[in-house]
Amino acid sequence: MTEAENATGDAILDVTRDSFQQAVLDESHRRPVLVDFWAAWCGPCKQLMPLLQKIAEDYGGAFRLAKVNSDENQELAGQYGVRSLPTIMCFRHGEVVDQQMGVQPESAIREMIDRHVERPSDTHRQQALAALQAGDAAGAVHALEQGVAVDPGNKDLRAELARAQIRAGDTTAARATLETALEAFPEDPDLRIELARALSQAGDPDAAEAQLNQLPLNRAEDDAVKTLRAHLRFSRRAAGADPQALTQEMQQGDPAPETLETLAAYSMLHGRYEEALGLYLELMKQHPDYKDNEGDNAGKKGLLAAFDALGNDNPLVSQYRRKMMAAMY
Repeated sequence: MTEAENATGDAILDVTRDSFQQAVLDESHRRPVLVDFWAAWCGPCKQLMPLLQKIAEDYGGAFRLAKVNSDENQELAGQYGVRSLPTIMCFRHGEVVDQQMGVQPESAIREMIDRHVERPSDTHRQQALAALQAGDAAGAVHALEQGVAVDPGNKDLRAELARAQIRAGDTTAARATLETALEAFPEDPDLRIELARALSQAGDPDAAEAQLNQLPLNRAEDDAVKTLRAHLRFSRRAAGADPQALTQEMQQGDPAPETLETLAAYSMLHGRYEEALGLYLELMKQHPDYKDNEGDNAGKKGLLAAFDALGNDNPLVSQYRRKMMAAMY
């Protein structure tokens, strides 16, 4: 088979400067093309190449693997800014849309490819998105369930299904969806975070905390995780709260520290953020010896949790952070 014939048919082929337009750029309008820039003297290249070939075979032609010998095609390597070997680049619609340098784990390579290949569930995902935009959460759940059925290896789709189930008011189904997904992908931290969020919304903060405690250290400080931990703190403190009774005690004056903390947590959960921050600040000032369950200053700890929940971009955070610092010093 000639190189020109290879360029139009095979999922794995060698490419030169002369065939690059047809084999890579033109083909990338039909499916993703993963270009592997390598050299014969490069040990890591020899380690990566069989892995890329295995992945290409596993995907059954969903993308093309094009191998470019950089020594023999230096002009081509220079054109695309290749500075180290091996370098892999993903082309879509004639452009580089993703790249990696060095030998990456198989999971990282697959994640890059998955961002660009068409999947059998894409139509179902689009139907679900349209349903959600129309306010039809049940319709989105139905479409995503069909998508998972035809694309069971798509863990992101399972997470989307769980979120749709929560929007439809079925937290039990969302929990089951994510627990099943974690059985298939036990090391996936994003699924674990989604499960913790579902457990929190189902009113089980202890189970949610247990999931977060299993996260790897490099994900424990993610903004999403800190926000969720803050929400769990508020949920525990506000559990069983009677807002009318709390408000009456506030109006009578000299409220107990427990009242300040509970009403602050309740206010955070119900979107009354400035009220909550003011209550936590008052708690910190008026009751410096009042501790939370971990033995920390409850007012300060509540403020810090509120900052995590709101995010640094919220102007209330910078305003009340200054007030907290002034109260401390």
